[in-house]
Amino acid sequence: MDLLDRQIIELLREDGRRSNVEIARELGISEGTVRKRVERLIREGVLRVSAVVDPRHLGYAVRALILLNVELPRVDATARHLSQFPEVMAVYVITGGYDLAVEAVFESNERLMAFLSEKVGRIPGVLGSHTAHILRVAKQPADWVVPLHPTPVILVVDDDPDFVEAARMVLAREGYDVHSAANGQEALRAMTATPPDLVILDIMMDGILDGWDASGRIRANPQLRHTPILVVSSITSSDYLSMFPTDEDHLIDNFISKPVAPETLLAEVRRLLSRRRA
Repeated sequence: MDLLDRQIIELLREDGRRSNVEIARELGISEGTVRKRVERLIREGVLRVSAVVDPRHLGYAVRALILLNVELPRVDATARHLSQFPEVMAVYVITGGYDLAVEAVFESNERLMAFLSEKVGRIPGVLGSHTAHILRVAKQPADWVVPLHPTPVILVVDDDPDFVEAARMVLAREGYDVHSAANGQEALRAMTATPPDLVILDIMMDGILDGWDASGRIRANPQLRHTPILVVSSITSSDYLSMFPTDEDHLIDNFISKPVAPETLLAEVRRLLSRRRA
C-alpha cells in the first residue's frame, strides 16, 4: 500500500458511505483512480466496508469478555462452534493463560449466565472460563487508524528545471516528499540539512562529472554513505561518454538514461527504497 491507498482507507473509515466522487474531490485525484484502488483493496482483502452496530442501542446492556481454557486439540473446533452463537461478536485464539477470548453481548446478566451454563458449558473440550464485564469501550477495531509510515524524502539533483519539475510531479503523486538541488554542492548542503531516503542525481551539471564527484562525497560521509543513489543522465548519448568512469567503487546504485518514462522511474524508486528498508 502506498500513501494514497492509506488516505482513501482513512476517509472510508471515517464514513463508509463516502462516494468515490467525494473521496476524489477530497484528495484532488480522479474518480476513476479512487474506484480502481478501492476495488483492488477489496479484492486483495485489505479493505472491507461494513456497518458497525452499537449493541447498547439494540437493548444489549451487558457486554462481556469471556476467557476460556480449552483442550488443545479442540481449540479450532471450539472457536468455530462459538462463532455460530448469535450473542457472540468476536472470537480470538490467544496465547498465555487462556486459549480463547470471546466477546459477546446480552440483554441482561441472567442471559449471560444462561449462555455460560447452557451453551459454553456444554461444548466438549472446554475446561474452564473467566468472565469480565466490559463497562465502557474506549476504542474498538472500527476506530483503528492505519499507521502512516514516515513519508520518504527524495532529493532530485539536476540543473534542468523542466526535469526537476516533471520528476517532482511524478513522485509527489505517489506521496513522496520531493526536495531539489541544482548541482552537487547544493545537494551536499541539502542532504546535511535534511538527509533524504533516496537521491536522484544527474551527472553533467556545474561540470561534466559534477554528479559523479558528488556521489563520491556522499559515499565518503558516514551519515550519508548508505543513501541510495539513482543516476538519471543523458551522458550516454553525449560526446562525454568516454569520461564517465565505471562504477568500480560502487558509488551509485543504478543508472538510467534520459529520457526516462515515469513508470520506469517510479519502479526503480520503489525498488531502491524497499531494498533500503529491508
